[in-house]
Amino acid sequence: MLDRNVVARPALIEADQIAAIAKALAHPARVKIITFLLSKPGCIGGDIVDQVGLAQSTVSEHLRILKDAGIVTGTIDYPRVCYALDPSALAPIRDLIEAIAARPAEGEAPCCFTPQVCVSKETCE
Repeated sequence: MLDRNVVARPALIEADQIAAIAKALAHPARVKIITFLLSKPGCIGGDIVDQVGLAQSTVSEHLRILKDAGIVTGTIDYPRVCYALDPSALAPIRDLIEAIAARPAEGEAPCCFTPQVCVSKETCE
């Protein structure tokens, strides 16, 4: 957890990597796959198709996208491929979310100067 007094610098956050992770997480079928992998310890193979309820080719494409983002790893254990989650791949997006969460609440620190609206000369003095 980040210290509320220390906020990560945006320059240190890899924007392209965060965008790739967010894009990989942005489809309900991929969220289902991740949720299924979370529910099972170790490596999961062919059970994913049955659990997600999509065609094998569609599941394979979603797994490819998750693997490209680094969220899922796949190892070949002939005759099947074994899939598992890599939680460390989520570090960039987790750091960004923690940096956002560490910002003071709107009422705690002003972020902008709001000029006073003058209705008459007396209210602006």
